[in-house]
Amino acid sequence: MSAIAELAEERVVEGVYAVARKQRLRTKNGAPYLALELVDPSGRIDARVWHDVELLDSRFVEGDAVRVLGRVEKFRDRLQVDVRALEAAPDADPADLAPAMRRDADELEGFLEFLAAEISHPGLRATVLRFLDDKTIRTALRRLPAAETHHSYAGGLLEHTVGVATICRETAQLHQRLRGDLLLASALLHDIGRTSELTSGPTFRQTDEGRLLGHVHLGLRLVEARAAALETDVRAELLHAIAVHHDARAARTAEAAVLYHANQLDAVAATRPVPD
Repeated sequence: MSAIAELAEERVVEGVYAVARKQRLRTKNGAPYLALELVDPSGRIDARVWHDVELLDSRFVEGDAVRVLGRVEKFRDRLQVDVRALEAAPDADPADLAPAMRRDADELEGFLEFLAAEISHPGLRATVLRFLDDKTIRTALRRLPAAETHHSYAGGLLEHTVGVATICRETAQLHQRLRGDLLLASALLHDIGRTSELTSGPTFRQTDEGRLLGHVHLGLRLVEARAAALETDVRAELLHAIAVHHDARAARTAEAAVLYHANQLDAVAATRPVPD
């Protein structure tokens, strides 16, 4: 079995992968071919089906688990699998084949609980714990990505949430004019809407609501439903910080501005290439 992270040029590939993307295209000469993205817990790689297209196309759909035999080639400085044979792998769960984070999920959940326990404001702490005590939410944090552009693997949502909340906690300790409880609660809940926006891997497709409303709107709705007992002004500031965490110019409080920058910092730190 060949893990994607271990593939190298000119190597024979044989293994079970999930199909995260499938497109039927045509060459310049008009011949049909399939453009695929294959994934497993170690990573993702492009693949092409040039031969027996009609036969192989009928054997699977996007999101399926498949058994692949092929050869690794290099195309435009990127590795790519030339698929020679492919069949459905019904015994494999495609969700288990989604790219996964390298960090230990149990350890991250421990950090998540520690950060929530740092909130001393009773209403904010109770609001955050309503989410952390929800088994469906906890499962989603471990199975969903944070975004398509960063932490884009199963568990990325948990990793990013802990990362942003940690940055906010440290910032509040450095700048004690900030309301640390409000900032930390906002950080822990800023991407909670992803749990309603996305489905589990390997495709991480948007739900119908997710496509139409987006994770910010869905997150505000979830938080409003569980923050009814909060003081009106505190609830408004919590919702404001979540609402503008992608728009620095719209921030009307220091906490909202800090959350925006913490979110950006964690995303950049996880994705920006570092020169050799």
